[in-house]
Amino acid sequence: MDAEPYDPTRERRRRKLILTIVCVLLLGSWVAYHLRNHSERITARKFFAALEKQDYETAYAVWLHDPEWKQHLAKYTTYAFNDFYRDWGPGGEWGLIKSYHVDCSLTPGGGSGVIVQVTINQRAEHAYVWVQKSDHTLSFSPQEIECGNWWTWITE
Repeated sequence: MDAEPYDPTRERRRRKLILTIVCVLLLGSWVAYHLRNHSERITARKFFAALEKQDYETAYAVWLHDPEWKQHLAKYTTYAFNDFYRDWGPGGEWGLIKSYHVDCSLTPGGGSGVIVQVTINQRAEHAYVWVQKSDHTLSFSPQEIECGNWWTWITE
């Protein structure tokens, strides 16, 4: 009996507020999902930027995630600097790196690391590096990933 009269303006505001909150939550979730591998992509960018500058010692330090790698060479005998230089230097598979672009990244099933796809020197084939999530060390990727179309970009 003491009910308030129906106010269509108030109801419209309430619906707009709910719709806005839902849209912001969806957009925020989508952005957070796409930024989940951001730090690993930054690590890959640092690595390839050093290679582009032909600063192989810095690139090796990024690869190992150890700026003081020269202080303890014995720790890195399984992939020594000479092997690294042979793989990533001017005589390596990719030659002299003059340009690069980090295309996409994917966290495979296990989730301990991220595969980052990189286009080097605008070549058709891509480089794939594995960035370990726990310590940001790099290694050769165990597999390749496919990215580049709009659907992959949305769902990646």
